[in-house]
Amino acid sequence: MNRSCVSFMSENNQNVELLERNLVLLLNKLEENHHALQSLSQQLEESKLMQSKISDENFTLKKANASLEMANSLLGSNKSNTKTKNKIKALIEQVEGCMIQLQNTA
Repeated sequence: MNRSCVSFMSENNQNVELLERNLVLLLNKLEENHHALQSLSQQLEESKLMQSKISDENFTLKKANASLEMANSLLGSNKSNTKTKNKIKALIEQVEGCMIQLQNTA
């Protein structure tokens, strides 16, 4: 064989070896990405479960808060007293308005 043929074959062997190394690197990277994807999927499922638990707890706490607000209003807290007084005033004004209308029609 002449030198150019040997040189060409040597160059081809180098290119094949380079391609093989690159292919191994790509396959390793693909495997790493696959593991990372699995890990992220697991984290996502755990986060969804945690969010569901937090949502349930939030709902329970809101119900408990509403019950406590009702208990406070029955016990007569200042905040609920003001609301109750305003509602009673509005009802009295409505009754007075009805009485005036009845007097005017009689």
